[in-house]
Amino acid sequence: MAAIKVEHLGKKVPDAGGWLTILDDVGFSVESGDTVAIVGASGSGKSTLLGLLAGLDLPSTGRVVASGQDLFSLDEDARARWRAENVGFVFQSFQLLPQMTALENVMLPLELAGARDAAPRARDLLARVGLAERSGHYPRTLSGGEQQRVALARAFAPGPSLLFADEPTGSLDHATGQRVIELLFELNRESGATLVLVTHDPALAGRCGRTLSLRSGRLVD
Repeated sequence: MAAIKVEHLGKKVPDAGGWLTILDDVGFSVESGDTVAIVGASGSGKSTLLGLLAGLDLPSTGRVVASGQDLFSLDEDARARWRAENVGFVFQSFQLLPQMTALENVMLPLELAGARDAAPRARDLLARVGLAERSGHYPRTLSGGEQQRVALARAFAPGPSLLFADEPTGSLDHATGQRVIELLFELNRESGATLVLVTHDPALAGRCGRTLSLRSGRLVD
């Protein structure tokens, strides 16, 4: 069974001229353990597609079956539970909670899942990404690269079967971005998760086993 199966996926939103088509009849499948890059120009629908794959948004047409679940047959609460059990997400802007320390940010998905060993597991992951000595620091005191490493640790903490990353190096300088990429793929190899990422970076896309190109909301060869 494919880890992700996308069928006739479409997304339209109202605009001043009527309706704007963001995605148009998109279909593909991703096998378990694959690494997939979604590429395309700005405005081609990449981030919208990623949000639909993660059940963060609703389509106008079509469906996504992920980890055996038809996502849009679920209500919002059920999709949130499905994400908590199956999905890790890494954002370009990190999305760390500013009132929580690095350790508390990584512990959060574990605590939401009811893990009794959230603190030691989070400490182990922070050590794994080279931030053991920064665990008590708040996001505002961390560099961009450090924040993204905390975000990686948080994404992998609950052991997701699916990992989505939206421009994970887009806010970082080249050298810092390269270190984050190495960590991302290293952690992903160890976890065996299926990885789907959006990127403008050809080098990052080239690290993936497969590339999907979007142009004006449609998949192209």
